[in-house]
Formats: sequence, C-alpha cells, structure tokens
Amino acid sequence: MPVRNRLLARLGAAALLASGALTALSAPAHAEGAGTDLSLDVAGTRVAANVGGKVAFIKISNRGANPVSRATVQVDVTELDAVEIEAIPRGDECEEARSDGRRIWSCLLFDDTLPKPGRTGEMPLLVLKGDDAAGPRSAPVTFTLTSPDDTTPENNTKTVRVEFTEESGVDLGVRVPDVTRHIPPDEYDPDTEGFPALQPGKTTVLIGEVFNQGDLVTDGVRVVMRLPKGVTFADRFADCEHSADRRTATCEIEDLQLGDGGSALSFLVPIKVGASVKGPVALKPGTVTAEALGQLTPEQRRSRKATAPKLPSVAKLVPAKEVDPSDNSDDFAVIVIAASNGGGNGGSGGGSGLPVTGPQAGLIGGIGAAVLAVGGVLLVLARRRRVVLVAPTDEKPTA
Repeated sequence: MPVRNRLLARLGAAALLASGALTALSAPAHAEGAGTDLSLDVAGTRVAANVGGKVAFIKISNRGANPVSRATVQVDVTELDAVEIEAIPRGDECEEARSDGRRIWSCLLFDDTLPKPGRTGEMPLLVLKGDDAAGPRSAPVTFTLTSPDDTTPENNTKTVRVEFTEESGVDLGVRVPDVTRHIPPDEYDPDTEGFPALQPGKTTVLIGEVFNQGDLVTDGVRVVMRLPKGVTFADRFADCEHSADRRTATCEIEDLQLGDGGSALSFLVPIKVGASVKGPVALKPGTVTAEALGQLTPEQRRSRKATAPKLPSVAKLVPAKEVDPSDNSDDFAVIVIAASNGGGNGGSGGGSGLPVTGPQAGLIGGIGAAVLAVGGVLLVLARRRRVVLVAPTDEKPTA
C-alpha cells in the first residue's frame, strides 16, 4: 500500500473516531426548523514539516433560537493539486463533483452534526500530502454552508489555506463536546445510553481530548479549563491552580509525552451546575486550551524515557514551537433544561472505579493517555507510565 494510502487509512480512522466518539452522549435529535442563524469556521489546516497529514475540523454553529432541519457543507478544493495536496471531508455523507474545471466536495450533514440552538457540530477534514511531494506546499480551500433554515447566510463562507510547512514542532489539538446530560461521575461508561438531560443543581462530567499531530513530542502539557458562568468544578485538584470562583483550573503535567500517531490525553472532569441557574439555557462560553510546556526530538524522547528524570521545582522546560495554534482551543456549551419538581437542588457525589475504556482512550490511535477526575482524584495514564495527582484531602504519603 502506498505511503499516502496508509496515511489516509490511519487519518480516516481517526476522523471517524473524532466525528463520533465525543458526540455519542450529546447527539441532537432531528428536528424540523424555521429560521435560524448558522455560522461556519475551520481550524487545524497547517501541518508540520515531517508529517504527511492531519485531521482538521469544520465547525458549524447555531447562533439562533431555532433548530435546523437540513444543511450542506461544500468544500471547494479546485486550487489544490491533488497529486501534491488533498483535503477530504469525512464523517458525513460526502461526494466529490468535477465540473467546468472545478473540484467541489458536497456533504449533507447527518443529524448528529446538525447543531441545536446554542450548540456547535464538527466535521473532520483530512489534510494530506502526496507521497512524492517535497518541500512546502500551500493553497486556498473555500468552505460554504447552506441551509433552507438559515436567515443570515453572510457568515457561512470561509476561505483558509491548507499549508504543509517547513517548520518542525508540536501541533496540539483539543476536542470538547457540549455538555448536555446528567452523568454522575461514578456512573459514566462510554457505552451507556439514556442519561437524562442536565438540570440545575446537578453534577455531571466534562469530557474531552488533547492530542498531538506535530512531528515533535511534547515535554509536558498545560491544560487550562474555563467553565461558563453558572458552572463550577465539583472538586479541587492537587497540582492544579484554581480560580477563586472555581470556574478556571490550570493543570501542568510536566512529564507527559504526546506524539503524533500514538497517544492522546483524555479528560473526564466532574462539574456542577448552580442550583440558581434558570433553564432552559445554553451556558457559554466554556473553553479548554492546551499548550506544550516543551518539546522533544525522537532521540531526546528515547533518552528521556530511559532515564525519566524528575525536574526540580526551580527548573523550567524549554518553550515548545507550536506549528498550528488554530486548533489548540475548543469551546463548549453546558445545556441546562428547566428544573423539574425535586430536581433543582439535586446532585451526585463522586466515586472511583471509572473504566478507562471506549473511544476516549486514543483519538489518534495507539496507546492513549487519560485524565480522569473522579471524587477528587486526577489520574493520568501516559504510555504505560502512570502519575497520580490527588486532591489535597485525599493525599497520602508514598513509600
């Protein structure tokens, strides 16, 4: 199998996971809509020097008050030389058409990508370089969103450059779906269906992924989680800094190594909706941002894995080169329905025994990493190495 076809197969599998894995618990039902306001954005189309391709994302947001019955995304790749660069939308019903010298992909969005009011749906975009293409390559691609329900089409078109650079570095990406269900942290299982809609006063989980598509490995990762007003973290975690209002947490994992094609950081964090929140409402913006503290070449990584040094508190990691910062953050909304009788002040406790299984463990494939915050315990699994960070109240001395 040619190198490009192998890469297409690998990225295609990653794209299917990306399109489905993080939306399984928050997929909107099909609805007939009236007028609404849709918008389109694209992130992650810049690629590191020694990488043959990556997964970018087309983001479709519903800024209006009404649902959407039907929508189509067109991807005009006419300016791309298909032998050297290709951009292929995946995950929805997509067909490529050639007419009058133009090449345009047309994708009819599935129900789980059609965003409800206040929410955002995402569709993966595979960006590939030809087997024989050498040196940097760059060309524009135009994305157009159409829907019979959209009354404001002026924000439905965007042109971005697909760029294969000569720059080496890490290339972190973040994926966080909207929070829509009441999922007690100790009851979460990726295969479980039927969790109820989220009400005021309830505790649930924020789920997401951090992954690296660059040609260098991360030497530590900083993750900053910002919750929307009306939502707080259900616990405080050791080795993380929290804001006074418990809506921002900054966590640094100094020895976490994420590399292209082999690892991802999955997080599952208990959050609580305030009992005074009045539903139905979409609480936003929530944002998760990832930043590499440093970077390692493959040789440095092999040496680091052999010695596994512990950095002293006075030492600092060398800043990393981020090839494409456009996909380092992802926004999310917390969707809350009106409180039912007896449901306004409810909540659920933490617990343990959460399974590290299912699609969250490895968006890009291979051995994944996972961050699970359950009942005050932050558990980090990284390439068969484990570091446990616990809440101050649970901290125990080690032998």
